[in-house]
Amino acid sequence: MRFDIITVLPGLLESPFAHSILQRAQKKGLTEIVVHNLRSYATNKHKSVDDYPYGGGSGMVMQIAPFAACIEKLKSEREYDEIIFMSPDGCQLNQSMANGLALKKNVIVLCGHYKGIDQRIRDIYVTKEISIGDYVLSGGELPAAVLVDAVVRLIPGVLSDETSALSDSFQGDLLDAPVYTRPADWNGHKVPYVLLSGNQAMIDNWRYEQSLLRTRERRPDLLDE
Repeated sequence: MRFDIITVLPGLLESPFAHSILQRAQKKGLTEIVVHNLRSYATNKHKSVDDYPYGGGSGMVMQIAPFAACIEKLKSEREYDEIIFMSPDGCQLNQSMANGLALKKNVIVLCGHYKGIDQRIRDIYVTKEISIGDYVLSGGELPAAVLVDAVVRLIPGVLSDETSALSDSFQGDLLDAPVYTRPADWNGHKVPYVLLSGNQAMIDNWRYEQSLLRTRERRPDLLDE
């Protein structure tokens, strides 16, 4: 799977994509993450990619031409399944959406800044708009990193234990059950006996009950859905 990230701050994405699971996935050849500097497609000598909004008002708006030039260049090289704009007014990212995107082959992700991007880019090119929450950040780079991480870890072969992702919170519309490791007794705080029993059916039942209980207490909205 390939991600092409378009941004005015490519340096902001260097660290998230160069460590841990995302780094291993790229080294294994399971994913390709390419960051494109939008300023390389600017048409003026100052390499600026924003301008004042029509109609007045505060803030600056990212121009249509640099985005269009970059997107068209990428589309001339391969077909894309999705062109995603990270935006606080997009559909909120969830596990089901990540599962679907993990089946795609090529995806472009646009990172906005300032007051936003020219609406015509959204109208002409964008196929999906995604938010990571009901709040506003300084730009789309961190949301893009979150999206890529959520999707790449689902690609077969990325995680050393492929069944691990299947038991994550939200995969079954429930939060994950509590987890424990050694020691079994730490200062009088003991691991639940059932986890030490060796009875897998009993353990699976306990985990399901705990997931249901935790979801009911912390995210009852998931049960309503």
